[in-house]
Amino acid sequence: MAPLTGPVPSRAPLVALSTASVYPESTEAGFQLAAELGYDGVELMVWNDPVSQNLNAVERLVARYRVPVLAVHAPCLAVTQRVWGTDPVEKLWRAGEAASRLGAVTAVVHPPFRWQRNYALAFADTVEAVAQRYDVALAVENMFPVRRAGMRAVPYSPSEDPTDVGHRFYTLDLSHTSAAGVDALELMDRMGPGLEHIHLTDGSGTTRDEHLVPGRGNQPCAEVLERLLHTGFTGVVVLEISTRRARTRHDRAAMLAESLLFAQLHLQPLDTPQPALVPTQARYPHAEPVPVPPRA
Repeated sequence: MAPLTGPVPSRAPLVALSTASVYPESTEAGFQLAAELGYDGVELMVWNDPVSQNLNAVERLVARYRVPVLAVHAPCLAVTQRVWGTDPVEKLWRAGEAASRLGAVTAVVHPPFRWQRNYALAFADTVEAVAQRYDVALAVENMFPVRRAGMRAVPYSPSEDPTDVGHRFYTLDLSHTSAAGVDALELMDRMGPGLEHIHLTDGSGTTRDEHLVPGRGNQPCAEVLERLLHTGFTGVVVLEISTRRARTRHDRAAMLAESLLFAQLHLQPLDTPQPALVPTQARYPHAEPVPVPPRA
């Protein structure tokens, strides 16, 4: 593991909420909850919600809730193959353009699927060309293999690990490291100074992509955040968790508030005073206060 040395950023990284974290609620609900809970901004997941695909509509949400878009996630999921058209190269260009127009510093992209052979051949060069054209970091995300009935298959080309190819910018996703059975800190080392973006979440070590609240699984979420303070990280930390089983808006907000508090605590320098209670207590007066133990 690399030593914890290097430049210390002048401020803690910004903490954003992925609009995917409020699914099955809407993109607008993501903006609303980010504003209510005190997130620094959002990562816009471009997917089947028509609002997420329409930059004019997104700009209205930014103005209405006063929440900036800090990153854009390109529609490269299996379920978004027809969002923004069917040409995956064109989606990269549109993601870069969207990030630039919305004032985001990063566009998150996935490695190509194996069946996208021509796209896979053009992927690395296109990612770099889009980054240069729009002055936006196209950060390639680590993924995970698929395991069923004892069989292991990698649906990504050439692999689920973007460091196998080598890109200028990376996104580290801690649910994906769990599902892949990868040491997150070792992958963080391999990404090196190219680490531009964090998907803060958790996993229990199963083969499923769980996207747990950070701290509820076995991934080194706290260690990753604390290392960012020593490496000069200037990117964005994005909470990308699954709240689809939340029964009410209040339950969903509580999960997102817990996630934000986790990030804030572990992104604070050791000599910085820390809050004694969950910061959203006033917004949710019926919830019990959660005392925060002092850090060792």
